[in-house]
Amino acid sequence: MAKEKTQYICTECGGTSPKWLGKCPSCNAWNTLVESVVDAAGATKNRYAGMAALAPSAEVATLSDIEAAEVPRTPTGQEELDRVLGGGMVEGGVVLIGGDPGIGKSTLLLQAMDGLQRSGMRTLYVTGEESAAQVALRSRRLGLDHSQVQVLAETLLEKVLATVDKLQPSIVVMDSIQTVYSDQLTSAPGSVAQVRECAAHLTRMAKSTGTAVVLVGHVTKEGALAGPRVLEHMVDTVLYFEGDTHSTYRLVRAIKNRFGAVNEIGVFAMTEKGLKGVSNPSAIFLSQHSEPVPGSCVLVTLEGTRPMLVEIQALVDSGGPSPRRLSVGLDRDRLAMLLAVLHRHAGVACMDQDVFVNAVGGVRISEPAADLAVLLAIQSSLRGKPLPQGFIAFGEVGLAGEVRPAPRGQERLKEAAKLGFTVAVIPKANAPKKAIPGMTVHAVERVDEAMGLVRGL
Repeated sequence: MAKEKTQYICTECGGTSPKWLGKCPSCNAWNTLVESVVDAAGATKNRYAGMAALAPSAEVATLSDIEAAEVPRTPTGQEELDRVLGGGMVEGGVVLIGGDPGIGKSTLLLQAMDGLQRSGMRTLYVTGEESAAQVALRSRRLGLDHSQVQVLAETLLEKVLATVDKLQPSIVVMDSIQTVYSDQLTSAPGSVAQVRECAAHLTRMAKSTGTAVVLVGHVTKEGALAGPRVLEHMVDTVLYFEGDTHSTYRLVRAIKNRFGAVNEIGVFAMTEKGLKGVSNPSAIFLSQHSEPVPGSCVLVTLEGTRPMLVEIQALVDSGGPSPRRLSVGLDRDRLAMLLAVLHRHAGVACMDQDVFVNAVGGVRISEPAADLAVLLAIQSSLRGKPLPQGFIAFGEVGLAGEVRPAPRGQERLKEAAKLGFTVAVIPKANAPKKAIPGMTVHAVERVDEAMGLVRGL
C-alpha cells in the first residue's frame, strides 16, 4: 500500500509547507495553511470531497429584494435554557456550550434532548467521553427511565456523519468536540487542527441539512473555551456555564447569539432530578436579613433583557501599611478607581483601610451601573450604619464624580417596585417621568450628592 504523508496547503495561493506555520511562506497570508494528506504519487486528497457546501449557489440580489422571515424556534422544555437561546433551538443552528468539569453541561443537554424528543423531534446524542451505559445510567438518575433519545458512543467524525445521514435527526449533541477526530488528519484528538476541522464539517452538515447541532466544549484553566478561537466564530451561539460546583445554583450566559440577545442568562438549581429553572433569580441573590445591616446595598443590574436584583456587600476594616482591595464578582481594578473617586469627590477616605466587596450568590457583574451601589455599600460599612429598609441603587460613576445614567432605568425601577423596594437612588437622567406607585425615587447628578442624601435617610 502506498505510504501517505502530510503537508499543509495555503487556501489563498495554493502554496505548500511541510509543517504548519502561522503565515504562509509564499503569499504571507495569516492562518491559511490547511493540513492535507498526500499519497506516494504526490496526489493530494481533498478532505472536502463529497461534503455539501454551506449553502447552494445563488444569484446576487439586493437586500430589498430578499424575502426575510422570522426564524422558527423549537422550545426545549427548559424555560431558562430557551430564554438564553432566544426562544428555543433553530433549524440548522450550531450552539457551542462550555463550562468547568462537573458543572452540569451533559445533565442539562440530556434533559433538553428528552424534552425535544417528547415533542416529536428525532434526536441523537453522540458521546465521546462516556459509554452508552453511563449515559443511560445518568438518564435514570434524572428520572428519564423511558426516554427514547438515541445514543451513539463514537469519536470518529466520518462515522458520526454517516450515522447522521442515515438517521436524519432534527438535533444532534456532540459531547464533546475535543474528543472527535477525523482520520484524514494525523494530529491527535483535541489538537487545534482536529477541533477546527471537525467543527467545520459539523457546521457544514448543519447548514446543508437543517439539522441543529450542539457542541460541548472543554475550558482551559483560565475559563476560556479550549481550542482555536475560530471555533467561537464558526458557531451561531456560544453559551458559558458559570457557577461554583459547591453551590446548588448554575448560570448559563449567552456570550454570542445570532438568534437572540447577547449576555442573556438562565438560572438553574441543581437537584437530585437534574437542573431545574429558577423563575425568580433575584430571590437567590438577596440575603434574608431580619434587619438592615451595615455594608449592604441592593443593586438592580441588567443581564441581557432581564432586570435582576443583586445584593452588594462591602466590608471596610483597618488595614496595615499596604491595605488590600479585594472584590468577588466585580472588577477589582474598577474597585480601586471607585475608591479614588470616593475620596476625591465625596471626601470619604479609605487609604488606610482594607476594602472587601462581594456580589452575593456567586453572580458576576460586568456592567458599570453597579458603581453607585458599591460606593454606597462601602460608605455604609465605614460609618457602621445600615442603609434604609427597602433601599436600591444603580448608576455609573465617572472619574469627575458625575453619576451617569444606566440603560433601561425604567425597567429596573419597575422590577424593584414589584419586589417590594420603596427607596431608590438613581442617576438624574434615569428619573421617571411618572411616579412609580409605592416607591420614592431620589435622582442625583454627583457622587457627593448621593453620599449626602444617604446620610440624611
